[in-house]
Amino acid sequence: MSQHSAIHFYLNWAKERIDEMDATLASLEAKVSEIQADARTKANQTLADMRKKRDDFRDTLKKQADANETVWIKEKARLQSEWNAFEADVEKYIETSSQKIEQQQAVFKRQAEAQVKAWREAAENLRTVGKEFAAGRRSEIEATLKQMEADAAVAEKKLQKINEAGKQSWSALVTALTETRGAFDRANQATQEAFKQAV
Repeated sequence: MSQHSAIHFYLNWAKERIDEMDATLASLEAKVSEIQADARTKANQTLADMRKKRDDFRDTLKKQADANETVWIKEKARLQSEWNAFEADVEKYIETSSQKIEQQQAVFKRQAEAQVKAWREAAENLRTVGKEFAAGRRSEIEATLKQMEADAAVAEKKLQKINEAGKQSWSALVTALTETRGAFDRANQATQEAFKQAV
């Protein structure tokens, strides 16, 4: 497996988080004008801080796009910490929102859409990379990709079901997103292992 192929898994992981950050910010920014003037300044500052975290995350992804796997293992640990800080900021922002329930639902919906999109893009990108392998090895990779797509379909249904259920608690929404994000990570890892074994 080429070094470029090896880092696809880290890139998928990072891109999924960036897509969720973008979706979250778009959702929150769409409602900031509805906040009372006295709270709007603080909301805008919080959003600016969240944008900076997202931009730093994206910059790391760009800088490390061609790095080796050893570098990515280290970077992933650091980026996970940044992701956790971003999530904490989102939670604080929503908790102080005067339209808490509406904000929760809007953020959840956009994050769920971003996750589903990330699953699809990752599977397609990995399918393309899998074509580098000899025909005998491609069948093993294709089987793993089909499992990833099946897992994605299950995650999508779960997120749709929660979204359609109406007003859920923020902790229930975050739990669902965390579970499906974890499923993405496990599917991505399983595909990485299949690629390594195919070498």
